[in-house]
Amino acid sequence: MTHIADKDLDHESVYDGLADLEGDASQWAFGTSFEDPLAGVDTTIPEGVDPADLAAYCLMLGDDALVYSHRLSEWCSNAPDLEEDIALANIALDLLGQARLLLARAGAADPRVVPALPEGSPVPAEDALAFFRDDGGFVNVRFVEPDNGDFAVTVARLLVFATWRLALLERLAGSRDPVLAAIAAKGATEVTYHRAYAGRWFLTLARGTEESRRRLETALPVVWRYYADLFASHEVDRRLDEQGVGVDPAGVAEEVGALLDRVLATSGLERPPGPSAGPVSGGTGRDGRHTEALSRLLAEMQSVARAHPLGRW
Repeated sequence: MTHIADKDLDHESVYDGLADLEGDASQWAFGTSFEDPLAGVDTTIPEGVDPADLAAYCLMLGDDALVYSHRLSEWCSNAPDLEEDIALANIALDLLGQARLLLARAGAADPRVVPALPEGSPVPAEDALAFFRDDGGFVNVRFVEPDNGDFAVTVARLLVFATWRLALLERLAGSRDPVLAAIAAKGATEVTYHRAYAGRWFLTLARGTEESRRRLETALPVVWRYYADLFASHEVDRRLDEQGVGVDPAGVAEEVGALLDRVLATSGLERPPGPSAGPVSGGTGRDGRHTEALSRLLAEMQSVARAHPLGRW
């Protein structure tokens, strides 16, 4: 909770006290009583695994969740009704929790990935990774970056993302790294609900009014533009998959595609024929090559933290 000095209790309202802090807004930046999300957990690196590889892999999955969580949170107060507003906010919070654990694991595996901050900064490793990397330092898939679009675009994107992520997490629950395995097991339970939620809405829109179906048909080409990125293998994916620690996304392509095709068939729809977005300068999101949408998202998400890197509240 926010700390309020005795002098601030002299105000008629506690809110007056919060607003009158001599122009110092830094108390809103970071708290001072964060608990280490991995406290008490054995973070020993599995035998034969390069700590840099493990950190890079955790950043990949963590950045996917962090960026998409922020995107979904933009629906707060903007969803079609209160129930969907709450549902999308809860999904965003689930992904944010996964991101925090994965970024913390990355920092514990290889502290060199954590951005250097001014001495005395209260920022924990996972927050430093979230708020003090530029867009080129993020390694999320481009699939999660574009603006939300309308509700149909969000439903279609969430269905694809949750189907893909669930397939990864279910396999990752058997990782030789017990920390990753535990994160994946918990995350799989959450993402199962995300997929079910999106699937129900996908069918509802497809079978609803002419307008809802039209919007869904318009959404599919937008969402599928970065579909191929989800299954592109990075060298880190391949190495950790061979070592029984990570999962090569290419290995889930057939399963994910079959599940999505079943939903499309039930809805009377087909995969859009449009071309996929190709690499940028020979790379994709996993290589730090991103869309302009990510730069705009990070500018908003990181603004307070960067303005007050030593802020406490």
